[in-house]
Amino acid sequence: MVALRAVCVFCGSSAPAERRYLDAARALGALIARRNISLVYGGGSTGLMGELADAALGEGGRVVGVIPVGLFAREVNHTGLTELHEVGSMHERKQLMYDLSDAFIALPGGLGTLEELAEVATWSQLGLHSKPVVLLDVAGFWEPLTAQLDRMVGAGLLQPASRGLIQQARSAEEALATLTGAQPAQPERWITAEER
Repeated sequence: MVALRAVCVFCGSSAPAERRYLDAARALGALIARRNISLVYGGGSTGLMGELADAALGEGGRVVGVIPVGLFAREVNHTGLTELHEVGSMHERKQLMYDLSDAFIALPGGLGTLEELAEVATWSQLGLHSKPVVLLDVAGFWEPLTAQLDRMVGAGLLQPASRGLIQQARSAEEALATLTGAQPAQPERWITAEER
């Protein structure tokens, strides 16, 4: 069982045409706040990021943003957050988001979301942490990725235990239930945090 004090959500800073992605971001942000869980995210005010943060703030939630200084020009930082951390690089952003969080949820997003998801799952595979990771699969968005992960297992390129590090949920409620019910992974430690 995982105690969720803070959940990091990876998601896009773009506004997709499909309203259901925006609705899912709002539903997740609101539910996280109602459950008295802090939201940690990329600090932006646009797209899914903005919808997620606004929904959590609208429910009186604590929202912590982490954004690299150089992205202020493109990802307009959210000015109404509980906390906004400015960091010097994308790596520092991911490290601080990780440090502040007990678990991770990936909403739909682009390359940045995919990269954040892959890195945090890899850190778990390498034994650097045992924090659970869940894909919030809105309207089958993540199905091609889960099929690819299964293909990697079938090809002998990914161990089944490592495949199990990335869970899947179809709603905000299921995502939080999956995180709280997760058994901490006990992977073999391949490297230390300092070697990361």
